[in-house]
Amino acid sequence: MGGATACENGKKDETGAAGAPSASASAPAAGTRGAAAATPASLLESTKKAAADITSLEYAMTGTSPEGAFSADVSMRLKPSTALAMKMSSAESPEQVEIRLVDGIMYLGSAGKYLKFDVKAMDPKAGAELDGLGKSTKGAENPGDKVDALLQSKDVRIVGEEVLDGQKTQHLTGTVTLDQMREAVAKADPEARQRQETTLRSLEKAGVTTMTLDLWIDENSRTKQLRSRAQGTAGATDVTMKLKGYNQPVEITAPPADQVTDLGAAMKDSGGGAA
Repeated sequence: MGGATACENGKKDETGAAGAPSASASAPAAGTRGAAAATPASLLESTKKAAADITSLEYAMTGTSPEGAFSADVSMRLKPSTALAMKMSSAESPEQVEIRLVDGIMYLGSAGKYLKFDVKAMDPKAGAELDGLGKSTKGAENPGDKVDALLQSKDVRIVGEEVLDGQKTQHLTGTVTLDQMREAVAKADPEARQRQETTLRSLEKAGVTTMTLDLWIDENSRTKQLRSRAQGTAGATDVTMKLKGYNQPVEITAPPADQVTDLGAAMKDSGGGAA
């Protein structure tokens, strides 16, 4: 998932980001809500601060990857424990695929049938990352939140005010290299660093060297929408995440037992081992 949302096309986009002021520039933003001297840095810092109290979120994701077009609806709880529910469809698969993550157990299913993966039992390192996920709500690795990365960008700028779903937002755009992302990781708090490093490894494996990020920030300093683009060795990726809600009750439960096949138990029974 981290690889899917970290995207770019390797070139300046049509917004003309080349030569634009950096995050530290002091030029005022036209139409900035009640803040005539707002800068990219001030808007991003406010958004970063607002992200610190995120306990849950819901978002829709659409885009294209080297594998084709896809869309997904996601509900995610970060605190007090991590849980996730995702329904995804793609051009390659006519059936909707569902992923649930509950208490370190992942369920992957379609048409009322699920495979059960005990992530912590199968991979202790992955289990530790899941435990840390709910604590990582301050840095760029929040879903839909690449604020720390954009703060390292040399060409981030304010495009202007735009209305999304009836809400006023400020649209920012910028490009970020992997080296700049490493700088962001180095500055991140320890709880967020592990997930950010995981994202970096995913990007490196995909052959991505630069990301283009477009961020829309609402009047409450929340991320309303994020578009990320990348060019990797396997092809281009272009993904848009639209945040639909923050800090709403999120109830995510395991599928009914009669719809679940425990993959680990099935492999043991067949002599295949827990791996």
